[in-house]
Amino acid sequence: MASGNMARSFQDEVTCPICLEYFTDPVSIECGHNFCRACLSLCWGESEPNFSCPQCREAIPQRHLRPNYQLGNLVELVKCLRLPAGPEPEGQPGCERHQEALKLFCQEDQAPICVVCDRSRAHHAHTVVPIEEAAQECKEKILSRLQRLREERDALRGLESDWDEESNRLLRQTDVERQLVGWECEQLQQFLAERERLLLAQLGELDEEFGRRRKEHAACLGEEISRLSALILELEETCRQPALELLQGVRSAVSRGEEATSPHPAPKCPELEQRIRDFLRENSLQGAVTGFLGALAAERGLRRARGFAVDVTLDPDTANSKLVLSEDRKSVRLGDTHQDLPDNPERFDPCIFVLGAAGFIGRRRYWEVGVGDKTGWTLGVCRESVSRKGKVIFTPGNGYWAVWLRDGGYKACISSPTSLPVSARPSRVGVFLNYEAGEVSFYNVTDRSHLFTFTGTFSGTLRPFFCPGLNAGGTNAAPLTIYPVPALAGGNPCP
Repeated sequence: MASGNMARSFQDEVTCPICLEYFTDPVSIECGHNFCRACLSLCWGESEPNFSCPQCREAIPQRHLRPNYQLGNLVELVKCLRLPAGPEPEGQPGCERHQEALKLFCQEDQAPICVVCDRSRAHHAHTVVPIEEAAQECKEKILSRLQRLREERDALRGLESDWDEESNRLLRQTDVERQLVGWECEQLQQFLAERERLLLAQLGELDEEFGRRRKEHAACLGEEISRLSALILELEETCRQPALELLQGVRSAVSRGEEATSPHPAPKCPELEQRIRDFLRENSLQGAVTGFLGALAAERGLRRARGFAVDVTLDPDTANSKLVLSEDRKSVRLGDTHQDLPDNPERFDPCIFVLGAAGFIGRRRYWEVGVGDKTGWTLGVCRESVSRKGKVIFTPGNGYWAVWLRDGGYKACISSPTSLPVSARPSRVGVFLNYEAGEVSFYNVTDRSHLFTFTGTFSGTLRPFFCPGLNAGGTNAAPLTIYPVPALAGGNPCP
């Protein structure tokens, strides 16, 4: 009876719920149930608008059939037992030749036999075991296959979940890029429209000046022409006088005629010509667009980086004993005395440093630090493996990618510190870690400009790095503070 129950269990696992026969070309659907490919196609039809599982009735959004080769192999194993598909008939089956109970199993023939068959010449040299033992061995094989099938199915479901998460992350990134494209085009259109307005206004002012000068010159010429016309008329009348009167006034008429024939040079406006040359030199559209595109690229980089914002907190176990951390571990300042803290290996000493609590491997991360009006600070990332004891040299070769403010100058900490062009004093600095690209970028959030980008290759865990600098007699006592980053309209694209 137990073997019959086991056989029915095997049959249930390898029987199609639609045709109630052994699976033929079994396939799996999204809910996890299995069917014969032909049965499922017949059940769903060719042009059904909606699909649902014939067994659990769960809605299936896509008609995607995954071949289940392992289940097909399992069917072949069950067929070796020569059990009929469908419900098992009542009673113990017997040997058709000897009419004896089938209590043995021939390993070579993979078939159940009776005791008479076992003694026959056909099975004399074969390995024969009790049918319960053979069934138990077969069941163990089947259960092992079933376990692997279930594990593979769970793994596929996990991959499906991982892909959904990854695809959603990528879709959020494309949404951010879509926003940036729209924003950039809008900014460029506004810039060109404003530039056109300003340039046309300047040209309009020049036009007005030219018009005013033209009117003034025309007025002068008009007066001169009127005077000459009057003189010409007077001389013409003199010519028509009698000889005696003409001779009496000829000297005066000739003298006045000579006075009126002084040359008039063509009008010139050198100062206006210079203004036109200055306009052409100072208002190069190409140069203006180039400068604007540079600023736009920096703004675009900052906006894209902000899409990967993470919540950074400080790790008190790494903080130098003179550093004072806020209760929420979002800000750090230099205290006046050393605190009574354990000298654990992670703690920096004597350098007044502290690290972020979380370490980063892979992907992209961004955070912002308020520096306010401080006169000295150092920010960046470092390898988790850096030495915490003794002096430190800030270079990528030593595991530090950082920028600092010292003695009124902003510098990138490379082998030879490089001065940074800062047009506006930053009150907040953004740090963007792109692990796969090997980049650490710094941004002046105050004027939305790019400060510097380190490039290289990363390995191991990296951690945010903070140094508030010396107090300098109280002029640099303000803390460094980690600020939340405003979310983009489309949400962060998930680091």
